[in-house]
Parts: sequence; structure tokens; C-alpha cells
Amino acid sequence: MTKNATNETVSNKENQETVAPEEVTSPEQSADESDLPVDRVAELEAELVRQQEQVNKFRDELLRRAADFENFRKQKERESMMASSRALENIIRELLPVVDDVKRVLAHAPSNTEAASEAAPYIAGVELVRKSLDRWLEQKGVKAIESIGGKLDVNFHEAISQIDHPEAEPDTIIEEYQTGYLLGEKVIRHAKVIVAR
Repeated sequence: MTKNATNETVSNKENQETVAPEEVTSPEQSADESDLPVDRVAELEAELVRQQEQVNKFRDELLRRAADFENFRKQKERESMMASSRALENIIRELLPVVDDVKRVLAHAPSNTEAASEAAPYIAGVELVRKSLDRWLEQKGVKAIESIGGKLDVNFHEAISQIDHPEAEPDTIIEEYQTGYLLGEKVIRHAKVIVAR
């Protein structure tokens, strides 16, 4: 053999030694690596389920809070309406004696012609005040309770006296002492009446 051939053989051996041999994987090692993605997928699925449960919990909580807020809002609206209704009712109750006084003034206007002619401008002014009060009460939904000639109803009337009246049946209202009023369907003042025995 020549020197060149010997050098080639030695260099081939070196090349073979420097080339790293391929790693041989054992069946146990490949099984561990293939389990790793399956374990990771199972872990991610479990995390997804936990996150979905958390989302459902938060959604339920949000719906409960929204329902609570809606109930609170409706309650406050009802309370506000009731407060304004009570305030209106109180104002009307305080105004009713003034309405009664105006009616009494008109009922006691002078009837003789000389005094009536002198008092005519005042009577006309009081009549305008009465019409204005009646119009305001009507706008607020206030109605007078019709009493005379009807039967006594304790829901609407308060009997202050009973008298004998040959032409009327018992418990028939003969005279109205003070007019009663309704605000919508609610009695804000009972009519004070005199009834037949």
C-alpha cells in the first residue's frame, strides 16, 4: 500500500469517528414523548372547563345584579310616585276648606236687589275664584261626592245627624253639611251628611 492509500484510510476512520452516531430511541422513550402532548391536551381541556365554569358563574352573578338593580329602580319609581301622590293629596286636603268657604260666601250672597247690585262685582269675583278652584281640582282628578237623595254609604259619607223626614226612606241623605271629595278612586274627605230615620 502506498502512503496515500494509508492516509485516506486513516482520514476515513477519523471522519467516521467525528460523525456522531444517530441517537437510537428506545420504545419507552418514544412513549413518554407521545404522552406529553396528550397530557398537555387533557390539562388544557381541564383548564378550559374551569374557565367556562368561571364565565358561567360571572354571567349568573351579572344577571342577578342586573335583576336586583331593576327591582331597586322600580321600587324607587313606586316610592317616588307615592310620595308625589301623597304630597298632592295633602295640598288638596289643605285647599278644600278654602273651597268650602268660597261656596259659603256665594250661598250667602245678598238676595235683595239693592244690596245685590252693590255686591255684584264682589260676587262675580268670588264666582271666578270658585270656577278657577273647581277647574284646578278637576285637572288634578278631584271629584265631588254626590250625596243628596242617595243612600248612606259609610265608605263615602259620614252621618252627623238623623232627622225624621216623612217623605224619605230611612238612611236616605236629606242634606249635605260638607261636600266630600274623591281623588281618583280614593276618598280624601268623607261627605258630612244628615240622613232620614
